[in-house]
Amino acid sequence: MTDIGDALWNAAIGPSDYAEANDRYRQAILEQYKLCVETADRVSARRNLTNTFFLSLNSAVVTVVAAVSTGALSEMPVLLLLVGLIILLAQCAAWFVVVRSYRQLNSAKWAVIGALEERLPAFVYSRAEWGALGEGRDWRRYLPLTYVEQWVPVIFGVSYVVGFCALAAM
Repeated sequence: MTDIGDALWNAAIGPSDYAEANDRYRQAILEQYKLCVETADRVSARRNLTNTFFLSLNSAVVTVVAAVSTGALSEMPVLLLLVGLIILLAQCAAWFVVVRSYRQLNSAKWAVIGALEERLPAFVYSRAEWGALGEGRDWRRYLPLTYVEQWVPVIFGVSYVVGFCALAAM
C-alpha cells in the first residue's frame, strides 16, 4: 500500500495558489467539487432505494405465490407458470440494468471529482482513498458494492428458473 500522504497532496497546488487574486476562482472550484460529491452521494442513496424496491417486490411475489398455491403449485398449468417466470425474469433483468446504470453514472461522477481535485490542494477521493482501497482490484482488500449488487438479481433469476424447472418436472 502506498503512503496515503503521498497520494493525498497535490504537489502542483500550494499556498501561493491561494493568493487573494485567485480566491474567487478557487472558491468556485471548491463549490463545484462539493456539489459533485453531494450528487454522487445522492446517486448512491437512490441506488440503495432501488435495490430495496426490487428486493421487496421479489419477496412480495414469492410470498404471494407461496400463500396462494397452498401446495397446488405443481398442479398449475405449465403455461401459467412460464408466464410468471417471464415476468419475474424481466423484473430481474430490469433490476440488473438499473444497478449497472447507477454504477456507470457514479463512475462518471467520480471521474469528474478526480479532475476537480487536480485544482485543489488534496486528492482526497481520487488518489488517497481509492488508492488505500487498492482501486478495487483485489476483492480481499475491497470489493466494490456495485459488483456485489449486480449479482443479487442474477441469483434471484437463476432461482426462479430452477424453481420453474422443478415444478415443470413434477
